[in-house]
Amino acid sequence: MIRREAVSAANRFGLGARPGTLGRIDDPRDWLHAQLAVAPVASPAALPSSADYLQAEYDYQRDRREARQAGTSGNAAMGFRERFGRQQQAELGWRYRQAVVTEQDFVERLVRFWSNHFAVSVDKRTATLYAAPMEREAIRPHATGNFADLLLAVEQHPAMLRYLDNVRSVGEQSRLAERQRRRAQGGAVQRTGLNENLAREILELHTLGVDGGYTQDDVRELARAITGWSVPAAREREAAGVGTAFKFRPNAHEAGPRAVLGRRYAANGEAQGRAILRDLAMHPATARHVCGKLARHFISDTPPPAVIERMATVWQRSGGALRLVYTALIDSDEAWSADARKLKTPDDFVVSTLRSTGTATVAQPRALAGLLGRLGQPPFAPRSPEGFADGTADWSGADAVWKRIQAAQSLAETAATEDPDPLRTAANVFGDALDADTLTAVRRAESPREGMALLFASPAFQWRT
Repeated sequence: MIRREAVSAANRFGLGARPGTLGRIDDPRDWLHAQLAVAPVASPAALPSSADYLQAEYDYQRDRREARQAGTSGNAAMGFRERFGRQQQAELGWRYRQAVVTEQDFVERLVRFWSNHFAVSVDKRTATLYAAPMEREAIRPHATGNFADLLLAVEQHPAMLRYLDNVRSVGEQSRLAERQRRRAQGGAVQRTGLNENLAREILELHTLGVDGGYTQDDVRELARAITGWSVPAAREREAAGVGTAFKFRPNAHEAGPRAVLGRRYAANGEAQGRAILRDLAMHPATARHVCGKLARHFISDTPPPAVIERMATVWQRSGGALRLVYTALIDSDEAWSADARKLKTPDDFVVSTLRSTGTATVAQPRALAGLLGRLGQPPFAPRSPEGFADGTADWSGADAVWKRIQAAQSLAETAATEDPDPLRTAANVFGDALDADTLTAVRRAESPREGMALLFASPAFQWRT
């Protein structure tokens, strides 16, 4: 007999049970702990690095300039998609293949959690090529490490620097600003200044939270501290060195001491911003904010406050050691309550469907992205730094439910094996814990494919319980 906790480990903590998964879970908590003991799977060397993408983008811009000068320029938007579309499909293909075939799916879910916490949206052209590499390069290596390292890796990644406009932020008293003012006196237009976007989202979303006690002065001081955090320009790529996608620009940096949350930081160039981020990572408000999000993601929309407090205490005592924070979550009895449940996001739904049948390959990435787009969660496109919503109310409207039913029918045709067996698939996912109504409906289906569609569309399948 499959324990209910084993089903929860696979379907709520993980990405959904694959054939044979439930039978391999002896002790559910030990099964999750064991995954944390292994580093996240590294991304394949075949995928380009952010530095590679920077060079490719600069080459594309050069080619466009030359084409315009020659009078042969075509549509710029189409040209960009044609130039980089195949690579973007390869990025999505690897991401979803990894999610579907991995047996380390608790860690894989954590990678996706952090990718949404540090959201970057590809609908902003300057960030389009870098969202997937940020997940591979900045988030994946640090998902079970220390939060301060994760935070710094993300904030210095070209995806975040470009998405939130820090590449254009110039300190008011920097050497570059002074030079621009002199040029403005001669008739030139000053085009740059201090940009607060990244600093504000670091405080509001990435660390302290909207109620974390920071002020507008803190936002501006942090924004000044991270002026000069940028990416190499085309002319600097060779000097920057292969593999480098971060560039500190001293001329754009606002030198001088800073005060953030009542703490003073000496003038120290790039290191000043690093020091502030390290302290933000250990702030009690950050521990409460981020642990609250983790508990809401893994337990329920209204997780027990005691669990959040327990996790936040471990965060503070361990210096932000994420593996220990996750351990506190796993070891909390409240996390295994019978009423702990989360409605699957569209991404969860699609991935768990593919996993349920033991699918070894993923449908064409373009088709998969189209399906997720119709369901309201296109990959890497939350269209807001807040990321995709993680609550039941955001994904349970009448239109959303109807689209899931349609998607269930489509996935029953494409995700199932050549010889679909809905009862076997139900056993793969739920063991013997599937409710009687769903089991009866699947048994009475007129065909195996219809049975698969009924299973995928059922309330039981739509919830991570």
